[in-house]
Amino acid sequence: MMRTYLPILAIVGLIAAIPFAVTSNTALNFVVFVLIIALGAQGWNLLGGVGGQFSFGHAAFFGTGAYVSAILQVRYGLNAWIAMAAGILLGAAVAWGIGFLSFRAGLRGSYFALVTLAFAEVLRILANAVPITGGAAGLLLKLDIGVLNLQFASRAAFLWLALGCVAAGLVLCRWIMDSRFGAQLVAVRENEDAARALGVDVLAVKLKAITVSGALTAAAGCLYLQYFLYLDANIAYGVWISIEVLLAAMVGGRGLVLGPLVGAFTLHGLGDLTKQFAGGIPGIDLAAYGTVLILVVAFAPGGVLGLLTRLWTRRAAAQPAGGRA
Repeated sequence: MMRTYLPILAIVGLIAAIPFAVTSNTALNFVVFVLIIALGAQGWNLLGGVGGQFSFGHAAFFGTGAYVSAILQVRYGLNAWIAMAAGILLGAAVAWGIGFLSFRAGLRGSYFALVTLAFAEVLRILANAVPITGGAAGLLLKLDIGVLNLQFASRAAFLWLALGCVAAGLVLCRWIMDSRFGAQLVAVRENEDAARALGVDVLAVKLKAITVSGALTAAAGCLYLQYFLYLDANIAYGVWISIEVLLAAMVGGRGLVLGPLVGAFTLHGLGDLTKQFAGGIPGIDLAAYGTVLILVVAFAPGGVLGLLTRLWTRRAAAQPAGGRA
């Protein structure tokens, strides 16, 4: 059983060692941002990859977590840890509410995806208008270095914090996939009617999945706030984050535990390389993302991890035959 967690331990250990080998602030900023996206993508992957409920509106959860944390710190002076916990809980609650309204209405497939997008857009408009969120000006956290404020003088310290959250998300997702709930979630993904006929409470399973998904993505929003110390409606509830987490999961390997992390590093690594070699052409990284997505959908529907696993299996199967020959 513990062997299934070894790949998680290995990749987390490698990332944790990065600050000892790399001192460039640019490189550390890149890793921190990728980890934040990977955490949000883990949330999307649990719902969309394992559960088969595609969402275009995970910004609703990301933004709620970030805004709740920001408001509690800026307006009410709460401790950053408490504010982050509240943000995660409210993000999960919003996810449950959206799921309850959508799944009770029988929405699935493209209908569910568009409804989640609509909820995220409504929240963006509200956040841009109400005074408590700072309106169009947004909210700026006071720079106050300290562990209690979740602000660190060293980028490496924040990298380890973000990595700890990602590691916890990976372990949680692995545990869920190995559990009865995970098996039920896969059954719902494959055939809802058949799962219902076997006694699975489809609504309850979907609600659990979207709630955990919302909590993970809200945690990513809280980390984003603590790292960049600024938030507005277009950042918190913008379409960009919904696309980022979806792409990371799809490119890395939809339904695979490590898929979102691998996908986030692949996409952003390729995007940064493209911008460097293309002379800083505006939007060239987005063109690279689109190209990668098309290639993955066309030639590697299992994502990068799925492709690597397939190649490794073929090589392992060919070796004995080669030895006998």
